Amino acid sequence: MTPDFLWQPSPERCESSQMNEFRQLVNNRYNLCLSDYHELYQWSITNISHFWSMAWEYFNIVHSENYYQVVDDSNRMPGARWFQGARLNFAENLMVHRDERTALIWLDEQGHRRELSYQQLYEAVTKLAGVLSSKGISPGDRVVAFMPNLPETVIAMLAVTSLGGIWSSTSPDFGIEGVLSRFQQIKPKLLFTADGTFYGGKFHSLANKLKKIISQMSSLEEVIVTSYINDSQVYNLPKTISWNEYVSAEGVFPGFSQQAFDHPVYIMFSSGTTGLPKSIVHSGGGTLIQHLKELRLHTDLCREDKIFYFTTCGWMMWNWLVSSLAVGATVVLYEGSPFHPHPETLLNVANREQWTIFGTSARYIGALREADVIPQQQGSFHHLRTILSTGSPLPEDSFDFVYKWWKADVQLSSIAGGTDLISCFGLGNPTLPVYSGEIQCRGLGMDVVSIAKNGEELLDVKGELVCKSAFPSMPVYFWNDPDGKKYQNAYFNIWPNTWRHGDTIILSRRGGITMCGRSDATLNPGGVRIGTAEYYAALEQLTYVDDAVVVGQRWEEDERVILFVKLIDGTALNSELEKNIRHHIRKACSPRHIPHKIIQVTDIPYTINGKKVELAVKQVIHGEEVQNRDALANPEALEQFRDIEILKN
Repeated sequence: MTPDFLWQPSPERCESSQMNEFRQLVNNRYNLCLSDYHELYQWSITNISHFWSMAWEYFNIVHSENYYQVVDDSNRMPGARWFQGARLNFAENLMVHRDERTALIWLDEQGHRRELSYQQLYEAVTKLAGVLSSKGISPGDRVVAFMPNLPETVIAMLAVTSLGGIWSSTSPDFGIEGVLSRFQQIKPKLLFTADGTFYGGKFHSLANKLKKIISQMSSLEEVIVTSYINDSQVYNLPKTISWNEYVSAEGVFPGFSQQAFDHPVYIMFSSGTTGLPKSIVHSGGGTLIQHLKELRLHTDLCREDKIFYFTTCGWMMWNWLVSSLAVGATVVLYEGSPFHPHPETLLNVANREQWTIFGTSARYIGALREADVIPQQQGSFHHLRTILSTGSPLPEDSFDFVYKWWKADVQLSSIAGGTDLISCFGLGNPTLPVYSGEIQCRGLGMDVVSIAKNGEELLDVKGELVCKSAFPSMPVYFWNDPDGKKYQNAYFNIWPNTWRHGDTIILSRRGGITMCGRSDATLNPGGVRIGTAEYYAALEQLTYVDDAVVVGQRWEEDERVILFVKLIDGTALNSELEKNIRHHIRKACSPRHIPHKIIQVTDIPYTINGKKVELAVKQVIHGEEVQNRDALANPEALEQFRDIEILKN
């Protein structure tokens, strides 16, 4: 069935786009006649060195030493080396603009608003960096944040990376164990945090969480606290110092530390499906050039734009959004609930503030639709040019909702990628039409195909999303993975030298992508990837839970979390136990982890070598055939998951 055509860019918009300008630059440089995006894309994946070299030039990457080779071997994954010889600094590229234009606008649900110009941002960053340098922060040191979405979070990240330090962050809705399972692995020197948050009309102190986190992280030298809710008890905790006191110390900014292209800038964390979350190390150069490609070419971001993405500091879209500073655009940060005090809140802010690019999740758009919110009734959204959606597949009903009830002349870009590559495989395109339910295109330089289990490339039928060639934002390595086995097993354990992402897709003949969901057992409710291991670690603390398995059930164009528990002998699941389990999971993990349903079972299936088989349970509850029964130690345990009546409601 052919998706419905919804939107076509005007000839003037195509002509003036940076994508079109870049294509013409390629044609002139290489004496080509690439006539449209599809020809440009094909050229970019068959001439990988030429493409990324042109990207480096077009984006004016700030560097102190030039590269002598774009890539040594684009067919080697992992291990391809990019832009060898180059020396640059990630933060310097994000702060190349130092004028009075607005760099950051910060708002929260209480109505607070702050602005920083590019000059003010530069001064704040270099001031903090001088203090950090005086206290010994140097290239390779890890600094972490447990922060709301505040300007101080951006300032701290830029200050740390300006010195060659490595940044990692989580958001305050993470539970204590969720934070520790990530940060303890990388042994940070400093922690940036806040005294609390304000969400859904309520103040939430972070004092109790921080007390446990600080006590369990012996590597911490200092904890720098931003006052947000004026909770003074946080300052009674060990090693804490207020932001204002910290930045008032003497220090001289030593200049932007010049590092190799593949020098680490971020450590991102996987969902932790099979154990501790994997610590994924991303390079400054790879992150920078990939983000600029996606922001400037695929989003057509310019200095005049105001770009917003509804994200926390624990999601890679925060990192992606902040890279917009390299373009000189105005970055909009929002802290709080998008639905408080009413569902129209964020829409009203967007219209009043004249955002040109509105980034959000598929769940948010679906929630507007379910709440019968008509965006057109909140304003004209005259300045809004592009709506971005990611986190989970955007269903056709939501595409139709946007064009019927929000704005008819807008580019709706569903995009898809992940923490693993801190960027996207599927992207928007200002020169292509929009079809309902479909991502517009594959990203330039990303050799993405859909394949069957036997490796055959597929069109117009569902297959595995793979990338056949290396790209600059691949992880440089995993932390605490000296032999590279974790890295190898994460993406290359089925098809050598081919990145297997774990998503199923339909790649259309015109180059569009329809996302079909995860091909592994990772949970993905509302587009937030959650590792099952975090549930099991929390449930081990409950004496009445003998064992458990947690899976995602497809439900109403999304996924909901189902927790199956095996209780100790003589214990029956009742409302009080359910309440206790939910409360414990919320406290130990996060509100996102709370299961939709908790169901008691008598046994949990395992493989012969003792591995819990979540995927098999997921297949059974969806009425699918289980392929690996011979590998199970107790295959009979699967039968109780079949035709459970409560799963139909």
